Amino acid sequence: MIRLRNEALDLPVRDALPALRSALEGPGSAVLCAPPGTGKTTLVPLALAGLLGDGPLRRVVVAEPRRIAARAAARRMAWLLGEKAGESVGYTVRGERVVGRHARVEVVTTGVLLQRLQRDQELAGVDVVIIDECHERHLDADTVAAFLVDVRAALRPELRLVAASATTDAQGWARILGDAPVVEAYGTSYPVEVVWAPPVRPVRPPHGMRVDPALLTHVASVVRRALAERAGDVLCFLPGVGEIARVAGQLGDVPAEVLQVHGRASAQVQDAVLAGSADGARRVVLATSVAESSLTVPGVRVVVDSGLAREPRVDHARGLSALTTVRASQASGRQRAGRAGREAPGAVYRCWAEAEDGRLPRFPAPEIKLADLSAFALQTACWGDPDASGLALLDPPPGGAMAAARAVLTAVGAVAPESGRVTDRGARMARVGLHPRLARALLDAAPLIGARRSAEVVALLSEEPPREYGDDLAAAWREARRGRDGYAARWRTEVRRLTAAAEASLPGTSLPGTSLPETSLPETSLPETSLPRAASTPTGHSAAGGGSDERVAGLVAALAFPERVARGRGDGTYLMVNGTRAEVRPGSALTGAEWVAVAVADRPVGAGHARVLLGGHIDEDVAKSAAAPLYGEGDEVAWVDGDLVARHVERLGAVELAVRPLKKPAPALVREGLLAGLEEEGTGLLHWSQGARELRERLAFLHRHLGAPWPDVSESALHARVDEWLEPELSKARRRADLRRIDAGQALNRLLPWATGEATRLDALAPERVAVPSGSRIRIDYSDPEQPVLAVKLQEMFGLAETPRIADGGVPVLVHLLSPAGRPAAVTADLASFWRDGYRAVRAELRGRYPKHPWPEDPAAAQATRFTNARLRR
Repeated sequence: MIRLRNEALDLPVRDALPALRSALEGPGSAVLCAPPGTGKTTLVPLALAGLLGDGPLRRVVVAEPRRIAARAAARRMAWLLGEKAGESVGYTVRGERVVGRHARVEVVTTGVLLQRLQRDQELAGVDVVIIDECHERHLDADTVAAFLVDVRAALRPELRLVAASATTDAQGWARILGDAPVVEAYGTSYPVEVVWAPPVRPVRPPHGMRVDPALLTHVASVVRRALAERAGDVLCFLPGVGEIARVAGQLGDVPAEVLQVHGRASAQVQDAVLAGSADGARRVVLATSVAESSLTVPGVRVVVDSGLAREPRVDHARGLSALTTVRASQASGRQRAGRAGREAPGAVYRCWAEAEDGRLPRFPAPEIKLADLSAFALQTACWGDPDASGLALLDPPPGGAMAAARAVLTAVGAVAPESGRVTDRGARMARVGLHPRLARALLDAAPLIGARRSAEVVALLSEEPPREYGDDLAAAWREARRGRDGYAARWRTEVRRLTAAAEASLPGTSLPGTSLPETSLPETSLPETSLPRAASTPTGHSAAGGGSDERVAGLVAALAFPERVARGRGDGTYLMVNGTRAEVRPGSALTGAEWVAVAVADRPVGAGHARVLLGGHIDEDVAKSAAAPLYGEGDEVAWVDGDLVARHVERLGAVELAVRPLKKPAPALVREGLLAGLEEEGTGLLHWSQGARELRERLAFLHRHLGAPWPDVSESALHARVDEWLEPELSKARRRADLRRIDAGQALNRLLPWATGEATRLDALAPERVAVPSGSRIRIDYSDPEQPVLAVKLQEMFGLAETPRIADGGVPVLVHLLSPAGRPAAVTADLASFWRDGYRAVRAELRGRYPKHPWPEDPAAAQATRFTNARLRR
């Protein structure tokens, strides 16, 4: 008979259990809204499994977004039952399974549950699935929910499904689960005082993974202030492991125990944090967002919030994806602050100004909107819905991100190019439980270098090693082998898992599952000369050795990231085959290498190119083999430094491998090169006489005011219609000098509306000159198509009351009235108004300066002239 500890009886969620059970017995699904600390993660699974003694025995699977949360939840539930993890309650995370034969509750990560669903869509033997912390909108959780909705609809309508959220924003989840009832539990919360504690001096905003050290110093000072001003433990939220370590280094002398909680923390540290202080000593817990809702830290009365978080970002153009530091949302701020009021009144110190708070995003962005979707697309392809259009998702995946993901999967042979259906190879890759790029590297490298060595390098790439391991992948590999730190321990565990997967993929073995249609890969197989082909021993080690560590590490990195193989440019920088420039750190072991495979890169603040954080040595053969789809050879004609350059080029993407001059390029290539020059430098490359320029300006004016059929003669429009007005001259040209011989005015005439007869009205609608009262014909300046200018001496306009108009009388010209010396005296679009109101002031100013010219008192009645008074008297 299981005896429940008294602590479980006091959890607030207990009051919501009857309504939750009723929902699951009725519709079969529910959304549970319960704030952190109420017992939704620990008591609800026990109740639904029948371990509280008041319900039927069921098997419950709880899906958590993080490994640390899965372990902690299982241990806490086991403790409430007076047991150890693995008896009635167990857990499974990647590389670790602690589940006994009689376990009724199993806590897993959402990634593990995804793999399980792909192997067994019915989830045989499982009665209830709880998706915990669904409000965080992790991609795996969204995917698991969508798959489970399919399972309930098609295979197991009796499977009960609960989406558990720490916020009350639950209507979306209720809709996804088929208008499921929302059950709310109300926790006991105490008031939390908000203290605004912005830095005294401005700090630089986060960029990429970088956080201004000045902000971290400020956070450490706020922690000291909180210790001095408040009682109880302090929980400080920081964006990542590096920032936690830096702040911890600045708190070495505080009168409290400093603990660090993050996904890489050891189980002993996690247990110590969650157990609370045994001797009453104060503690400072530095944590990532895992402590927002996944973990409840006892004893906390004060929260210090840095205001930062990490979110995934991907640059599809450059093939770079990573976490980036962002401002935490208002919802996250509320979650973090609430941690201070779980057990007693508390306080939150926010390291930003109150005025900034309203400008923060309301909620964190769903991961499906931001992340690299290659793994997601592979999962949906394995599920039978390659474009995810039939899945019940809160947010549809962005089309561009899915297209980029499909391109990656097609390139590695995981899906068929046309249909997007998963191939047998793709199914194997999905079962490995890695990003498709890394799964490709593991499976393709294993026959060459042995399963064990392939697994060791891929394990390094699956969790980026600490920066102190260096940026040389081979050196980091050796460091992990002999390392005794937490990273090395996790690495060894992952190596064992991946070795088994790689061995199963070797010739003569197979993974269990349905055989799917195979698709042929692009020619990416590595040449026999690149590395000795390794015969795998029973332990997974290469019998032949498979090459040096440097060559093996570089090979695996190149297979994982073929578009990031890069060749040195001779100036200390590298050019990746995807066109991105990169540099290695000063003193790096990669310095001077002709070729490298870039595994991890970022873009520093203000830098014009990427920085290599982790990479391996390769040679040209490995680069060409790994990135074979990007290999090409042929004639190229390009516009370089102001003229055509014709070459025969062997290239690997953006990297030119070999180049020789081309004496007689094909005319079509020459024409494309000239077009590129015209697009880059503009039509100014042609011969523009004064007449041609004026014709273009007149046509621009007519297009602006009358529209069709008068042509658009802007640069972009002319380039788009080049076939209509620059032929046949363009096709006869062979170099820049030939473009200069093309008469642009003659070519422009081809765009006039001759077919409709409108072309004959050009001079009437946009005349080159207009007659003024003096008898002169004055040229109109059309350089401003909005309002052309008529610049004329003032005396030549005497007697004209109405402003001249063009374009069928629809557009008045802007009259620049000039002094006898030709200098501007007045500007008007309304001559009548000028004669009436403005002329008198102009006359008073200029009459004494130009006494030889007429300045009548009544210009409207005076005779227009271009002559002086003396000439008029003759």
